[in-house]
Amino acid sequence: MPQMSRIALPIFVLALAATAAAAPPTPAAPPLVTAASTSMLGFNDTGAAAQRALETRFDASLNPENLRGWMKQLTAHPHHLGSPHGKQNAELMASLFRSWGYDTRIEEFSVLFPTPKVRQLELIAPTHFTASLAEPPVPGDSTSGQTDEQLPVYNAYSIDGDVTGELVFVNYGITADYDELARRGVDVRGKIVLARYGGSWRGIKPKIAAEHGAIGCIIYSDPREDGYGAGDIYPQGGFRPPLGAQRGSVADMPLYPGDPLTPGVGATKDAKRLDFSQAATLTKIPVLPISYADATPLLQAIGGPMAPEGWRGGLPLPYHLGPGPAKVHLKVQFDWKQTPTRDVIATLHGAERPDEWIVRGNHHDGWVNGAADPVSGLVAELEEARALSELVKSGWKPKRTIIFAAWDGEEPGLLGSTEWAETHADELRQHAAVYINSDNNGRGTLEAGGSQTLETLVNQVARDVTDPEKSISVADRAMASLIVSSPPDIRKEVRSTKTFRISPLGSGSDYTPFLQHLGIASLNIGFEGEGYYGQYHSIYDDFDHFTRFMDPTFIYGVTLAKTGGRLVLRLADADVLPLDFGRFSASVDRYVSEVAKLADDLRESTEEENRRIQDGTYRAIDDPVETWVVPAPKDPVPYLNFAPLRNAAAVLDQSTAAYEKALSGKGGSLSTADQKRLDAILLGAEHALTRKEGLPRRPWFVHQIYAPGFYTGYGVKTLPAVREAIEQRNWKEVDEQVGLVAKVIEGFAKEVDRATSVLIGK
Repeated sequence: MPQMSRIALPIFVLALAATAAAAPPTPAAPPLVTAASTSMLGFNDTGAAAQRALETRFDASLNPENLRGWMKQLTAHPHHLGSPHGKQNAELMASLFRSWGYDTRIEEFSVLFPTPKVRQLELIAPTHFTASLAEPPVPGDSTSGQTDEQLPVYNAYSIDGDVTGELVFVNYGITADYDELARRGVDVRGKIVLARYGGSWRGIKPKIAAEHGAIGCIIYSDPREDGYGAGDIYPQGGFRPPLGAQRGSVADMPLYPGDPLTPGVGATKDAKRLDFSQAATLTKIPVLPISYADATPLLQAIGGPMAPEGWRGGLPLPYHLGPGPAKVHLKVQFDWKQTPTRDVIATLHGAERPDEWIVRGNHHDGWVNGAADPVSGLVAELEEARALSELVKSGWKPKRTIIFAAWDGEEPGLLGSTEWAETHADELRQHAAVYINSDNNGRGTLEAGGSQTLETLVNQVARDVTDPEKSISVADRAMASLIVSSPPDIRKEVRSTKTFRISPLGSGSDYTPFLQHLGIASLNIGFEGEGYYGQYHSIYDDFDHFTRFMDPTFIYGVTLAKTGGRLVLRLADADVLPLDFGRFSASVDRYVSEVAKLADDLRESTEEENRRIQDGTYRAIDDPVETWVVPAPKDPVPYLNFAPLRNAAAVLDQSTAAYEKALSGKGGSLSTADQKRLDAILLGAEHALTRKEGLPRRPWFVHQIYAPGFYTGYGVKTLPAVREAIEQRNWKEVDEQVGLVAKVIEGFAKEVDRATSVLIGK
């Protein structure tokens, strides 16, 4: 899971609150409250007090020893997709959920999951070297020696390939790096590229390399990122040792996640599948990950110009660009087989509104033993579910239905969650109110991302959870972190508003099919910042490493359970779903301003670059590059019309203001019937932010506000259809998408107006 950035957001808006039901025939409740109140969003004051008492009982039931015991059991052996222990883990979790009183089932899907048969990498000129492509066991580590059960180091969904070519070092292998290579006269056509991890999601690296004509891609872990450049290496410290390597998927998930052969439909046994040659998310060139020990001889053999200073990693050698004289032979071949995914689905039926669902998920498959990723988050979810069952035993029942899910196949490409969401798409669109996700977890600061309609809820929950190391609320710690790390304007906002923004979501975990394909309001939560995370996707991500360096006493696992549990409880029990339109409206205003500024900045930079090309000053006087290729001038950036977007955002602001006025002026109460009417609108509001046609060239992604970037992978693009059209300099498409996205925002404003009508009794 990628790290999420957080910046503060002013809390000047009023938030949604609701009233509790009273007896027929005219049920009534205390007055509605606002976000500025100390009350909980979605509850009246009486209900808020009762809810806090319930949450205190929930907290008292949480036990870190449960998390420790489950992690030790779940990570005892490698549990990748299709493995025997993966199946055993699913069955174990299903038995736990059943013992706690949940209606539980294991749903299976059949997905394409390649595992390696051949992996070869040789330096054949100017010297000879054969890469080991193996991670050695560590003395004293109880599971790193389970070599017969481990998946070897490889990249899933690389195509088969046998290629030989000169080597070019491409830094992180992102678009800007190829622009830099072009300025320096370095061409990768017909070459094999060597990229380091970082800078983007790994699947972007072979994608861009192939677009530039490369015939193969090698990705290595540079010690500057997560090896000795970051701290002591394992086992002395927690960071990546020389032969440690990062497995991972390189499927083109910005096109669509899930099974490559069944885009848009669940990969059930009888599903219609694409021919293998039609699977658009497979790479176009062969790919292989390696360690920094294996990368060192390759980098030493590369000649040509020196790499820019910012490209040089942590190895004690000069980083050259190439091409050559280093020449390598790369060969990979895979067993392209259908593999079962096993999703564990556990349901606690709601007592009053069973047709409204709160879905809570974390995946259970790992690349190897997977302690941090994903079991650290999974055991917190299990403890949430167990603690809720204790509340049920004492007589509590949720108003809404709660579904706990443990997804399989997340690591290769969000397989289990995507196939389940696609299979149950119609039901989920009708019933799922919110999806809450977690993934890996460690010590540190709360990281939260998701739909900005849930921003106030997250802030309120964070204020009610105590950080176990700092003895302040996790909200205060998050804001303190922002004050330390942010520029002056953000620091001022944090201090004045006492709140933080949640990040918009791109991709990288199981929220993607819910938010961006089905239009269900979603959250992703976890704690991070103090753990030693150099074991990512390696054999060293195991129980021994986690309990030494990540969360030894599982206190942050319990803190995640407290946070996730409160989110589930408040969403399940609120009189009205606790969404805040004002927070979302403020975010849309900001995103519209950002895309307009993006166009202005691009116009200015293009004009400046063209001026320098024309007057002969393109190369700076002090530039040490010997050969600098002067490009042709670029077409000027036209003055684009963002008025439709600005007008739509203004309409949404007006609708939100009217809604907030209706809330603050509601001196009476809402009947139970009106609560349900309002709930129905709130549940479906996020759907209004989608277009069934999806994004340009990406029909699977239908959400028009949040999407992973086509060339970032995990990184989010807000207003993606407009933003990426600008970035790709497709001016006709900018005009088209501005109009289409404006209509979507206006459609959402109409949903806000419908909610206002309920409040004012129309």
